[in-house]
Amino acid sequence: MNESILIVDDDPSIANLIEIYLVNEGYQVMKAASGREALELLNKKDARLVILDVMMPGMDGLEVCRTIRADKAVPILMLSAKAEDMDKIMGLMTGADDYMVKPFNPLELLARVRSLLRRAYGLNARAKRERGADVITFDSLEIDKATHSVTIDGRPVHLTSIEFGILHLLASNPGRVFSAESIYEHVWNEPYSPTYTTVMVHISKLRDKLESESGHRWIHTVWGVGYKFER
Repeated sequence: MNESILIVDDDPSIANLIEIYLVNEGYQVMKAASGREALELLNKKDARLVILDVMMPGMDGLEVCRTIRADKAVPILMLSAKAEDMDKIMGLMTGADDYMVKPFNPLELLARVRSLLRRAYGLNARAKRERGADVITFDSLEIDKATHSVTIDGRPVHLTSIEFGILHLLASNPGRVFSAESIYEHVWNEPYSPTYTTVMVHISKLRDKLESESGHRWIHTVWGVGYKFER
């Protein structure tokens, strides 16, 4: 499998437990006990996914996540002992792709890891076999499914795998309104839960990134219905 995953947690018992399950599934594992150690590792080695604890001394997980997101699109699964919605939203707003509350079921964590890797990198493999419609272009905006990349006026826009999935879905169907439920089921590929604020948070981040680069609003809210893409 040769997928290298970075575990960032100052609790060695939790980090070791996650490592055991990941190694048993064939993943390669790197571990860091602090945020700064994690960033140093990522500067030296590539990780395909980061499992990141929020509550760490010194540099906490939210700050680490923001720093990673400044120049990397690696999927991030955030772990926290806090279950409140605002904590989840803060984690997602800083750029995390998914969020789990401690204590967690290791088998569910494995399922989340597989899902994140599939969304982030499986799309690339499929797209390379489907060369007919790789690139979607709207004026200065270019969305390349094969390379999982987005540019505006030739400048790269750094999106998470979830943000890219949402943008590609909406831009592939300009003018069509998608409900939050429909977006979640298309992009996450799992049943929607009415308690999730996840779609709203990711769309807000995606819209901010696109507008800051282009000065143009591509994604519009249709109040009470959902979201649509318009050039």
